[in-house]
Amino acid sequence: MTRGLTRLGISVWLACVALAGCDSRPNGLAHVYARGELRVATVNEPTSYYLGAHGPQGFEYRLARAFADSLGVQLVIVPAHDRSALRDMLIDGRVDIVAAELTADDYWKRAGLATETYREIPQLVVQRRGLAPIHNIAGLSGTRVVAREGSPQLELLRGLRGSGAAYLTWTELPREQADPLDWVNSGDADYAIIDRSEFAFARHLYPEASVAFTLPDPRPVQWLVRRSALDLRDAANRFFGNARDTGLLAQLAREADAEAGDFEYQEARRFQDDIAKRLPDLRDDFAQAAGAQALDWRLLAAVGYQESHWDDHATSGDGAAGIMMLTPSTARAMGVADRTNSAQNIAGGAAYLAQMLQMIPARIAEPDRTWLALAAYNVGFGHLEDARILAQTQGKNPDSWADVSQVLPWLAQERWYDLAKRGYARGWEPVRFVEQVRGYLAVLEWYGDGRPTGPAPEQPSAPAFAPTLTPAPLRSAPTWFEKFR
Repeated sequence: MTRGLTRLGISVWLACVALAGCDSRPNGLAHVYARGELRVATVNEPTSYYLGAHGPQGFEYRLARAFADSLGVQLVIVPAHDRSALRDMLIDGRVDIVAAELTADDYWKRAGLATETYREIPQLVVQRRGLAPIHNIAGLSGTRVVAREGSPQLELLRGLRGSGAAYLTWTELPREQADPLDWVNSGDADYAIIDRSEFAFARHLYPEASVAFTLPDPRPVQWLVRRSALDLRDAANRFFGNARDTGLLAQLAREADAEAGDFEYQEARRFQDDIAKRLPDLRDDFAQAAGAQALDWRLLAAVGYQESHWDDHATSGDGAAGIMMLTPSTARAMGVADRTNSAQNIAGGAAYLAQMLQMIPARIAEPDRTWLALAAYNVGFGHLEDARILAQTQGKNPDSWADVSQVLPWLAQERWYDLAKRGYARGWEPVRFVEQVRGYLAVLEWYGDGRPTGPAPEQPSAPAFAPTLTPAPLRSAPTWFEKFR
């Protein structure tokens, strides 16, 4: 059906060209079909698009990829440095769609056609942890509220003041200033207004910020399409309707939430400190070991942090030791002569993780392949296979981490481990292990300062290694979500 739709679209364009008075330049959907690609402009931030350990990630990227697939064309992502650059691209016709969790106000409607609302994002009032909580807008009276210049949150504040909350005052932060959450985190502001989706990521970077309350009206978000592309706008609207009916939108939202990772306050604070104090001394060892095994160094560093908090003197009751917590038998198998040597220990852990990845069936795609390999790294490949077999017997997908993670804890129950080839396992541990590693990995990915420029293919040709880490933002530093710009 997709191929037929594509052929029909091209036929319509050719027929149009043949008619007298018809513009010979392809436009809208015909333009997309003629090129065989959908060009989508977005910004590099966790809620829209960023390059993770397994390639492009972010809610807007996932949604745009699904739309391109529905049209039967290739997705080309065009990253921009900021939203004004996105607007220029749309007006100039360099892209077909702008997708960056935008609210289509008059500024955007003058630049292009707005699709229907496909998502509504709750707006949070965020305060510094430990302050007496407030529960409504009236509590903002006489306080220090900050919002970013030109942001939807600033427009929201203006709307609230115009609709009865005349007492509201705030400070507009220029875009070159630090993130509003940094002001709250450091105590320089009392409150900030922020999207819930953004806060899900930012709370790892600003652990002192916490939610005071949620504003009554969520923020609607839309895509913007080239003004002359009515049919493309209509196709996007049909896609949103179908995605809503089939549950695809809900599924993509769940995947985006999983990217944000679970949050634990004390752990987040410790991780921030260790990134600054411990990681610089280990960064080259992780990069070298990962490169030797064709891994992403951030994934390897995340595993190391979960294992030992990057403590080269760490030990456990079962004899594991070092950054990657290698047991004596694993160290021997991986050719590690001295587990107390950080470089050797990290190299051994990288080799073992690569071995687990190679043992996962080739048909399993990323990121499930990596999550399953991480579980095997923690609990052993044999126990993972028991869980995959058990999942299959229960009508679940043995190639899906979401399904396998549901049954892994069953290996600690007699009624189930009696049926398993390798018997009892503390099956809850690998589930927790993978969850924690994913959370650390996400933070390390956001800290990277890579700057994609120009059109980007749907999948990168090589792992996206961030060359350096940037310390937590200072008052004059770029905002946290601009670190990839």
